[in-house]
Amino acid sequence: MNKNPRVAVVGATGAVGIEMIKTLEKRNFPVGKLILLASARSTGKKLPFRGTEVTVTELKADSFKDVDIALFSAGGSISKEFAPLAAKAGCVVVDNSSAFRMDDNVPLVVPEINPDDVKKHKGIIANPNCTTAITLMALYPLHKAFNVKRIFASSYQAVSGTGAKAIEELKRQVDEIVAGKPVTKDVYPHQIAFNVLPHVDSFLPNGYTKEEMKMENEGRKIMHHPGFHASVTCVRVPVYRSHSVSVNAEFEKPISVDAARAVFKSAPGLDLVDEPENKKYPMPLFTSEKYNCEVGRIRKDCALDNGLAFWVSGDQLLKGAALNAVQIAEELLK
Repeated sequence: MNKNPRVAVVGATGAVGIEMIKTLEKRNFPVGKLILLASARSTGKKLPFRGTEVTVTELKADSFKDVDIALFSAGGSISKEFAPLAAKAGCVVVDNSSAFRMDDNVPLVVPEINPDDVKKHKGIIANPNCTTAITLMALYPLHKAFNVKRIFASSYQAVSGTGAKAIEELKRQVDEIVAGKPVTKDVYPHQIAFNVLPHVDSFLPNGYTKEEMKMENEGRKIMHHPGFHASVTCVRVPVYRSHSVSVNAEFEKPISVDAARAVFKSAPGLDLVDEPENKKYPMPLFTSEKYNCEVGRIRKDCALDNGLAFWVSGDQLLKGAALNAVQIAEELLK
């Protein structure tokens, strides 16, 4: 790998693409040249990077001939079409969509958990689902110490997980309600302002949504733990940024609150915010635009043997997407 790699961002004008560009700059990633790619309608837009402006060009089959690393965040169908072409051109793809996550030939990586899996790539590396990544930041350190068997979880997912249009929809609906106007909607099937939707992604025949099943399927792969079980309800909440997850986990080994806190304190990429007596606990308001996830509300689970309840919150555009992708690129350079 080139010491100053030429980096392409695919889907550069989207919410995650913009965060990828900012993260490359903030973390001083040694970009030799930055190439910004998007659909024809975004061609010609200029985005800031290191004090200059980079012009967005149209994504085409031959866009990758001089690219070392491509960070993709333009949706599954674009990834399926263009990621193999990029890999064939000799570029390493870090893909943020769900297109390749469960492919046996594609590593699925959270660098704090399974960085060595990066070495097994055949041209494509997958970024996990945002809710899964944020949950595992707290769950995996516990798993290493106490062997997790299963979790029950509910997510509280921000609208920016759906994209820029969903942020606009929430803002517009709040204004409409405050002004006493009829509520208009086109992104979500129901009003999202002052409401919660127990519906993220499409429903499967088993009654769960695709998003809910990702926690179990991707969790097994990332943690190298085929026996892991997760029963999850994913909920969209009227929050702009940062997902939160309520987790009840059962372990093989006895676990105490003090032992869990000690594990959390030394876990990479995770901050312990757990002072309920001072009203301090993780919240989307304070984890937004922050690299680390936060964990708190730690208590013994009263319904499970060897159980622990905790609450984790993290910026799904960063640890759940852009930051994780750039961290994978950093692993590639090692």
